[in-house]
Amino acid sequence: MKLLIVEDEAKLADYLRKGLVEEGYVVEVTGNGIDGLHMATEGSHDLIVLDTMLPGIDGLGLLAALRQSKQTPVIMLTARHRVEDRVRGLKAGADDYLVKPFAFSELVARIEVLLRRAAGAAPAPDALLLSLGDLQVDLARRRAVRAGQRLELSAKEFQLLTLLMRRKGEVLSRTEIAEQVWDVNFDHGTNVIDVAIRRLRGKLDLPFEHPLLHTVRGMGYVLEDRSP
Repeated sequence: MKLLIVEDEAKLADYLRKGLVEEGYVVEVTGNGIDGLHMATEGSHDLIVLDTMLPGIDGLGLLAALRQSKQTPVIMLTARHRVEDRVRGLKAGADDYLVKPFAFSELVARIEVLLRRAAGAAPAPDALLLSLGDLQVDLARRRAVRAGQRLELSAKEFQLLTLLMRRKGEVLSRTEIAEQVWDVNFDHGTNVIDVAIRRLRGKLDLPFEHPLLHTVRGMGYVLEDRSP
């Protein structure tokens, strides 16, 4: 799958490119609307991630021009929080809208949904249901169940658990967790990650005999079944 990122904030564009390449996508990047429109109309992309504020041609102008010839799925990025701005983007032809700052994992999930919709394919069951030992996470219903007992998780706790489940057996650093579940501009000087891990562990592990979420001292956290 080939994606086009049209984003003039160089740090964010590079972060998104690296992350999406790691997810298995082929990614092209440009930082202005004029080049973005040329690449979007002349190239062959499965999806476009489009910033609203761009030099040359802004995102809405680019999208309006693109829709005259192509229906490539578009996710718009914006720093504007007003509902009116989001409505304008959707009316202009955007398929989805994401307000900055956003979690990278949320962008990936939205990309996957739009690509499946464009392909007219139903989601693969194994892509929506994750399991480890007696733990099951249903992404479609946003439910987590362990040993038959539903875990009452907040939205961020569910995102954190989903990341750990997708990367089960891998040690994830605090920095990686922050960037995947929170956003690229996350303040790494806070203890938000430690608090979130502690709260998740209290619901995921404490009521049960065997823990699944483990701390690897000096490295980070890993989700794995170490029960005998």
